[in-house]
Amino acid sequence: MILGIDTSNYTTSAALYDSATESVVQRRKGLPVKFGELGLRQSDALFHHTVQLPALLEDLLAEKPALAAVAVSDKPRSAEGSYMPCFLAGVSVAAGVAAALGVPLRRCSHQEGHLASALYSAGKMDWMRAPFLAFHLSGGTTECLLVPARTLAGWAAECIGGSSDLKAGQVVDRLGVSLGLPFPAGAALDALALQGTLPRRPSPALRGLTCSFSGLENQCAALLAQGCPQADAARYCLECIATALEKMVERIFESHGTLPMLFVGGVACSEVLRQRIRRRYPAAVFAAPAFSADNAVGAAVLAASSY
Repeated sequence: MILGIDTSNYTTSAALYDSATESVVQRRKGLPVKFGELGLRQSDALFHHTVQLPALLEDLLAEKPALAAVAVSDKPRSAEGSYMPCFLAGVSVAAGVAAALGVPLRRCSHQEGHLASALYSAGKMDWMRAPFLAFHLSGGTTECLLVPARTLAGWAAECIGGSSDLKAGQVVDRLGVSLGLPFPAGAALDALALQGTLPRRPSPALRGLTCSFSGLENQCAALLAQGCPQADAARYCLECIATALEKMVERIFESHGTLPMLFVGGVACSEVLRQRIRRRYPAAVFAAPAFSADNAVGAAVLAASSY
């Protein structure tokens, strides 16, 4: 049994992965954000993780499972200089548990955990042994990754595209909060968008494999100022993001050839986005929402694969 821990800027999470049965049990709790605000300062996120993580672990480990290793995400991405203080909460606890039990501590990036969790959820763990294309769509990251076969050293993923300014999740959250929805606003905005219709044809800004979502935020604000129904503005926002992704995939396939394609991150939970992508690319793979949004499952799965 492997214990996984992830303390992202949105969620405190812990998970147990049984490599013998390939089964998972996880516990998650979102960080508290005051109504109307757009997230937390890192110092506040670190504090809330420190408060929430012990209770999650007490519940998860109530039956005192025998742990073979402890896994933790220690940074946002596998890139030099990638750092966020909120991950220190998870690292501190994980290192302490591993030392107390005398078991190995395995580290990975938050992004690697997203990829592994999604592959586990979708039954595509064999993708670890071959190249694939991944879109990481969240409040902190909007990247298109060319992911090679995994080695014991990890995934040497290459970022070949993404957003030049606002991330997809930032646009979703800003629009959602402006409409009176709670933060993070992804699930509520998606539910609202499913009730709406497109007020006009989506027109995302895209240059090569780099998109820009700052203009989308302004477009949505203009639609609302013109009296557009909230559900229609929400629909436009998500359809515009989906259109940008479709165009990026088209260009990547032209330059790199057709590759298996994975979508991860909180924004990838959107049913509007999933419906659009699957109509155009039926073979695209999405994780179940509980494994696509921030979670600790991926860290545990990666630790198991390293043995």
